Amino acid sequence: MAAEGNPLLAADGGANHLARIGLRPQHVIGDLDSIFPSTRSWLGEGPLVPQPDQDRCDLDKALTYAFDEMGLERLTVLAALGGRPDHDIGNLGLLSAQRRGTDLIFLQDESYLLAFSGEIALEAAPGETWSFWTFDPAVRVTLRGVRWPVTEAALDAGGRPSISNVAESDEVHARADGGAVVAMRLLGKVAR
Repeated sequence: MAAEGNPLLAADGGANHLARIGLRPQHVIGDLDSIFPSTRSWLGEGPLVPQPDQDRCDLDKALTYAFDEMGLERLTVLAALGGRPDHDIGNLGLLSAQRRGTDLIFLQDESYLLAFSGEIALEAAPGETWSFWTFDPAVRVTLRGVRWPVTEAALDAGGRPSISNVAESDEVHARADGGAVVAMRLLGKVAR
């Protein structure tokens, strides 16, 4: 079960992973083509939220359901990355399109990712490794509080992203003009 007051949701086949560790999601959202019959039987039909739209991935459907239907203000997503590269790229694009700042976190074993537009102050620890990139070379990014500051530069993934930058203080200040920036914080990784 999720922490009290925090619903546990699964995007389609994510329910299989939760079932393996004995956790029952409140809702399973998606086209439901990846949920195992044994998981479906264990859960019953009650938590299933069929969303057959093939023009959207299951994570997109789950995020829309969480934010728009359930009215959640914050969400931490586990296992959005680290699987298939096509899913990873699509999920990072989705994170960028959402650009909810710290209200939508993709949490990995040793890092978390978020996307934002406009100005943001990000909690950091001096010496921590941070990376920043966009999917649009027209976006202009400014970074302060890092070893290698950036002023109104394009940080597109295919050009010159800011990879393995280093926090210089307890906050990294960033601004994105004209679109979204994805930021990744390596947890507990202090640069030398």
